Amino acid sequence: MSVHARAQQPQQQFLRSLLQKMTLEEKIGQLNLLTSDMDVTGPFMKENYKQDILSGACGAIFNAYTPQYTRMLQDMALKTRLKIPLLFGYDVIHGHKTIFPIPLGEACTWDLGQMERSARIAAEEASADGLHWTYSPMVDIARDPRWGRVAEGTGEDTWLGVQIAKAKVRGYQGNDLAARNTVLACVKHFALYGAIEAGRDYNTVDMSRRQMYQFYLPPYKAAVDAGVATVMTSFNEIDGIPATGNKWLLTELLRKEWGFKGFVVTDYTSINEMINHGIVKNEYEAGELALKAGVDMDMQGSVYATQLKKLVADKKISIQTIDQAVYRILEAKYKLGLFKDPYRFADSAHAREVIMSPEKLKAAREIAQRSIVLLKNEGGLLPLKPQGNIALIGPLGDSQKDMIGNWSAAGDFKKAVTLLQGLKARNLNVTYAQGANVTDDSVLLVKLGIPGGNAAALQQEAVALAQRSDLVILALGESQGMSGEAASRSDIGIPASQKRLMEAVLATGKPLVLVLMNGRPLTLEWEDQHVPAILETWFLGTEAGNAIADVLFGDYNPSGKLTMTFPRNTGQIPIYYNHKNTGRPLDPKNKYTSKYLDVSNEPLYPFGYGLSYTKFVYGDVRISKNTIRANDKLQVTVTVTNQGNYDGEEVVQLYIRDVTASVNRPLKELKGFQKIFLKKGAKQDVTFTITTDDLKFYDRDMQYTWEPGEFRVMVGPNSRDVKEVAFEAAK
Repeated sequence: MSVHARAQQPQQQFLRSLLQKMTLEEKIGQLNLLTSDMDVTGPFMKENYKQDILSGACGAIFNAYTPQYTRMLQDMALKTRLKIPLLFGYDVIHGHKTIFPIPLGEACTWDLGQMERSARIAAEEASADGLHWTYSPMVDIARDPRWGRVAEGTGEDTWLGVQIAKAKVRGYQGNDLAARNTVLACVKHFALYGAIEAGRDYNTVDMSRRQMYQFYLPPYKAAVDAGVATVMTSFNEIDGIPATGNKWLLTELLRKEWGFKGFVVTDYTSINEMINHGIVKNEYEAGELALKAGVDMDMQGSVYATQLKKLVADKKISIQTIDQAVYRILEAKYKLGLFKDPYRFADSAHAREVIMSPEKLKAAREIAQRSIVLLKNEGGLLPLKPQGNIALIGPLGDSQKDMIGNWSAAGDFKKAVTLLQGLKARNLNVTYAQGANVTDDSVLLVKLGIPGGNAAALQQEAVALAQRSDLVILALGESQGMSGEAASRSDIGIPASQKRLMEAVLATGKPLVLVLMNGRPLTLEWEDQHVPAILETWFLGTEAGNAIADVLFGDYNPSGKLTMTFPRNTGQIPIYYNHKNTGRPLDPKNKYTSKYLDVSNEPLYPFGYGLSYTKFVYGDVRISKNTIRANDKLQVTVTVTNQGNYDGEEVVQLYIRDVTASVNRPLKELKGFQKIFLKKGAKQDVTFTITTDDLKFYDRDMQYTWEPGEFRVMVGPNSRDVKEVAFEAAK
């Protein structure tokens, strides 16, 4: 017997003994996940849900946090016959109380260590606040920025998504789930949710198995390989069957092929929603389909709670199938140490010591700085000099709520630093004017909880301020509620109300910097043509205002690179860098090739794009050999020189193209990057190692392999501006 097997024996004996003691009703209760509610006074539990806890009809609660509140609920669970502790989960997406940049923004750091660091801090705060489980990371590959939930993911690239998935799981779970400062991670949305049609939330997905395996599944698998404890199903269908009832997905692929050992939870009421999908007639059939498919826990649908007992009585579902699901959930509680001490995560003194400590706020500021992407800097307008009269204009310039963005569930926006506050902290002569409403849509303003002002008066005040100032900083974009879940947009430009303001301020002729705040790529073709300097800041979190000010005034030289393509207009969507060639690739001289009549095929800002205050120059790509074979290593080297006037960081990116293969392959695929720091005037050789593993893909027979032939390796500062060299792969 192995050492691992011996270590597992006490756990297995305890859990099997407990399972034997449980009644059917108690087992079903463990599969039932219910929600706590939130009021202005804090979290509270509905009376009927309290009775469910006291009767053992509930195994887990989400939206419940703070040591005092979770202790109270745990007290109820420990009054049950078997005293099985509750599991507390929450949407800790980009920080718990200390809020970091939205995941899409944080991915633009291209810094895996920092991403793991933010997840570690989030786990420390969440566990100190009574939580055991986070519904993160979201690793859905997304190529359509109309989908509001791109804010919650890492962008369009599979290879980068794989690296980030592993980093996030490590950050949340650490090396020991029984440690006081770790939480269960939950990879989501399994699977393919980022490919929903029309970028519209909760919509359908349809794709080939090759597309699925090559581009969309790898980040989920990476999370499983990294030991993720839980998996959440997606709302969409896969091959005509909703993910929540898809046995091929949850059992054949996830458990048998990938070896996942944890438990599967649904997304909110997704078992019930299979009725609307038209695949089951009622909740009775939905419960049977979900459990047999491999769903262990029902989030808020109460289908298992109301239907499983009858399904067992009708011999539709076996006790063994229920036992298997219950065991997985009890095992997670055991690994967290909850059977030894159900209150180990409910310590108010520890929470006060850990949450929003100075070192955590410092980390939030540093990661926010690194998430900012410089899109344009005509004439070297940035960095700014701390002098003269500065006008800060725009509805997002002094809005605390918008700093922390969407999916900041436990974040206190009243503790967020706005851009105005960040500028004033530097003792600058700055004056603020709102200038416009976020949108002209009065109905949307009400939904967003934003009061609307007199548009003409707001703009007049802003223009007058600009005219008497030496410099204008325009803070425009989306309100935090305009991206995220249930926040798809068909037009992803800056809203018309803000566009009018921008045009009026530009007409004053004053130097202008556009600071964007948003949860998705925007269409910025007009802005790129007319505005001299553009800074993409996303929603940066608690320290947003300080971080933006740090970059504006050169305390930090921006190094962020886009992880999602910015289209010129919505008609180009979906647009992504690693597309395939066609039989009629673009030829500007030939009408009958793949192109638009009214716009270029090229995006406005490509994947991997981001400027610096300094100038990085790339030499020619050099390779160590012209042919690579199995077990060989090919060294790829490029010299990068900082020829500008500032020290800075650069993300050196490596792409590969398989020129001819048994199935058509993308024009380029990211296969590596290095983030380097160079002092002004310095240069560095950057070397990558390629093996035949980097050349693998799913071939005509769906075998993951590499094939001999011609390849091209490309290195550059983004996916567009690369230098390349050819090499051969040979058997």
